[in-house]
Amino acid sequence: MNRKKVIRIIVIIIGLIVIATLVAYFVYRPEREWLAFYIACCGGVLVVNLILSIIFVSKNFKDKDS
Repeated sequence: MNRKKVIRIIVIIIGLIVIATLVAYFVYRPEREWLAFYIACCGGVLVVNLILSIIFVSKNFKDKDS
């Protein structure tokens, strides 16, 4: 695998997490506001961690060809 594929996969995972977090937030918001806020915070933490992993992958990933 090269660097672009890894970063593309991580970006797709970030997109899926954002969509799932928004859907879960708007589904739970009318009934349980605290649960909706908790799910939104958990999704945000996951996205921040994946963004940090993109930064580290782009700096430290070495391709097989190099």
